[in-house]
Parts: sequence; C-alpha cells; structure tokens
Amino acid sequence: FVCVDKGPSRAGIFDLLISKEIPFIDVGMGLHRQKNLLTGLMRTTYSPPEKAAKVRDSGWADLKSDPNDLYRTNIQTAELNALNACLAVIRFKQIRGFYAEESSILNLVFDLKDLGTVGETETP
Repeated sequence: FVCVDKGPSRAGIFDLLISKEIPFIDVGMGLHRQKNLLTGLMRTTYSPPEKAAKVRDSGWADLKSDPNDLYRTNIQTAELNALNACLAVIRFKQIRGFYAEESSILNLVFDLKDLGTVGETETP
C-alpha cells in the first residue's frame, strides 16, 4: 500500500516498486471547499506489474505537490482517511480472491458529494 500526500515522494516509490515488479495499491484524496462545505474525491488505484508503468502515466495519482490542496491545511478528515483505507483493503482482498469482483478495476474513485463510485478497468 502506498499512502503518501507528497507527489514527488509517491513518484519515487512508484518507480522503485515498478522496477522490482511489485504490485501495489495507492490511495489519494483531493478535497476542496464549496460554499464553506467540504467536497472532493478519494481514489484507490491498483498497479499490477504488467500494467504498472501505464497506470503511473495515466494521471490518476498526483505525482507533483499542489500547494493549494486543502488537505495540506491540517484539516481533520479522519473518517475520510478511514474510508479510503477500507476501500483499499477491500480492493486488496478482491485481488487476493477473498471478495468477488465483477471486473478487474484499476482505479476506483469515490465522490464525497454524492457518495458514488466509478471504477475504471483500463488506463486512459
């Protein structure tokens, strides 16, 4: 599992795992204010060794740091962090054969505003 909030650190970790052909799951979160309320997306991305470089280059994970990211303002989002971790563990258990999966999702996005998810099986 890769769970870091600095894009350049994430990029270095990705490169190391890809070079060693180690599959991994990365999580990320992007939050912003809308009319003084929080909204945003949580992401869980699986990188199997044979597709990892393409997944890295897809743009799903932020590999640069955004100085304007609301998450960096020390906002307390423990429940969102916990939910993102749960989504990552569920995806891991699907990959390992514990939970059923309809299709092999590479990128799962949870939208806080409507509590909906979108799964992508191929890189853009």
